[in-house]
Amino acid sequence: MPAVEPISAQTAADKASILAEAMPYIRRFFGKTIVIKYGGNAMIDPELKEGFARDVVLLKLVGMNPVVVHGGGPQINELLAKIGKQGEFVQGMRVTDSETMEIVEMVLGGLVNKEIVSLINQHGGRAVGLTGKDGHFIRARKMYLKDASGQEQIDIGQVGEVDSIDPELVALLDTRDFIPVIAPVGVGQQGEAFNINADLVAGRLAEVLDAEKLILMTNTSGVLDKEGKLLTGLTPSIVEQLIADGTISGGMIPKIASALEAAVRGVNAVHIIDGRVKHALLLEVLTDHGVGTMITRED
Repeated sequence: MPAVEPISAQTAADKASILAEAMPYIRRFFGKTIVIKYGGNAMIDPELKEGFARDVVLLKLVGMNPVVVHGGGPQINELLAKIGKQGEFVQGMRVTDSETMEIVEMVLGGLVNKEIVSLINQHGGRAVGLTGKDGHFIRARKMYLKDASGQEQIDIGQVGEVDSIDPELVALLDTRDFIPVIAPVGVGQQGEAFNINADLVAGRLAEVLDAEKLILMTNTSGVLDKEGKLLTGLTPSIVEQLIADGTISGGMIPKIASALEAAVRGVNAVHIIDGRVKHALLLEVLTDHGVGTMITRED
């Protein structure tokens, strides 16, 4: 038999403490659905990608039902550049003509989705990749942006917002111990594809699945106050105050809007966490010390 390197008593005690700390959370969230929006650096850094896949598999093995919704903006930009096309954005939303939509579907539904599925499966999970066009389970309608006068007049192409989500397909995969990995592409009434913001899809999916948690992985440590300190233990009414006084502004507003809507509509807790932290997912779900901002629904 190969020799086993002994560990110190302190190291053994530390490991036992971590396991003991995780136990009440495993018990509390056993059988619960956790929707995870996967994006940012965690999708680009090889070590973080491997860690994310392992974390998702572990959550499934201890009895939770993780559902992954992913983005893919940098990968889309990279492929657009290869064909000589410059990405264009209006109010933070990607202008999506028919050619760009083909790239979006190729990257989100193909390259990125299959890479995530493969990583999860390599680490012992049973992942299945989907887009909203599969079974038409994400129905979308065309999104129009408001111009300076406040009228909805700006057409940004095949960009959609969620009209409805049929939870049956995802629920069926959960009952068979599969891990759904979902690309945020929806389908319109005429069968046309729509590019949808991944945060919006994750938020609506958490609502219709009656998820215990919605976790949004980002490139920030969470919601910060005006002095740059992390805020947590927020409620929808507190978040609205933070938006009104300018504490929450800019690019954080669309993410917060999705989180806020999910909390108001019944998701017990929404977490905005820093995906640049190794094992951020496990630290948020299974320990006393989270790594981001938690928003809970009002009592």
